[in-house]
Amino acid sequence: MKRLSLAAAAIVAAATMTSAPAMAETRVTLKSAASGTSYYVMMVQLGEVLKAESKGQIVATVEESLGSVQNIKEAAKRPGGFVFTTPPDLIDKAIKAQKPFEADGGQGYDQIRTLFVMPFITVHLVVRTDAGIAGIPGLAGKDFIAGAKGTACEQRTAAIFKVLGLAGKVNTVDVDLKAAGDAVRNRKVAGFATCSPHPTPQVQELASGTALNLLSFSPAELKAVLDSDRQIGAVTIAGGTYKGIDKDAQTVGGPVGAYATARMDDATAYAVVKAFWAQRAEMAKTNPWWAAVTQDKVALMGAKLHPGAARYYKEAGVQVPASMQ
Repeated sequence: MKRLSLAAAAIVAAATMTSAPAMAETRVTLKSAASGTSYYVMMVQLGEVLKAESKGQIVATVEESLGSVQNIKEAAKRPGGFVFTTPPDLIDKAIKAQKPFEADGGQGYDQIRTLFVMPFITVHLVVRTDAGIAGIPGLAGKDFIAGAKGTACEQRTAAIFKVLGLAGKVNTVDVDLKAAGDAVRNRKVAGFATCSPHPTPQVQELASGTALNLLSFSPAELKAVLDSDRQIGAVTIAGGTYKGIDKDAQTVGGPVGAYATARMDDATAYAVVKAFWAQRAEMAKTNPWWAAVTQDKVALMGAKLHPGAARYYKEAGVQVPASMQ
């Protein structure tokens, strides 16, 4: 009887295991930039990585965004399953209620937490070849889209113009960045600024049918811009990166991170971060911009680590500043 009871118990247990429901899905929203940009492509890649690494348990939805400012503003209100990108200096501005977050009083922004590093932005100052603009000072008096409205790129471009004495001298046009390509093709503007890792799909597509130049910083201009903002560095866009642009272009770039808020549960944060680093090298085979993303750059992300992310970096032996722990 005892032997029969044990067998019966085993059968019941096996039946229970077979009929048990699968682990509940975890839904995550990924938000970075507008479709057609490098960062949107990255979010699509990340969504695929999360699904594969979690064996379907993490289901990601990629949303379009107007840019980093919108991402941060939404982060203060969205539920826990929200991953977004932004330059770290914008988070500091949001917490301190500085422009463009002055109306928010810093509320909720101190809950933003670091997950991992994203490819750094590269400032592209793109102009039509037939606009006859040889250097950045030549933008004075020209119609130019200085980045998408309300984005970090628009702020970065405005800061560059200010440092170089072009504030108020460039006719900045308020056009959605997705429409910038058509505006250039149709000669409605001389050019536009976009801040994405290079090569960026938007410029690649435009260069395939329109003669373009990338404006390059002179050594003096580069020094002035770098001296004005210690968070950015010099970047060279090699000749041949874009069709028809054979000369190197000297520009600037800065750090970008992927963040969540303290409302994301630790297990999800850990899984997201672990999945990202597990597949980072594989993603770089498809899109080279991932190749420059390394774990040591986590120290540049500014905001405190999410506890789930902190667990991963401790296991991986990554040194993180005390201010981020």
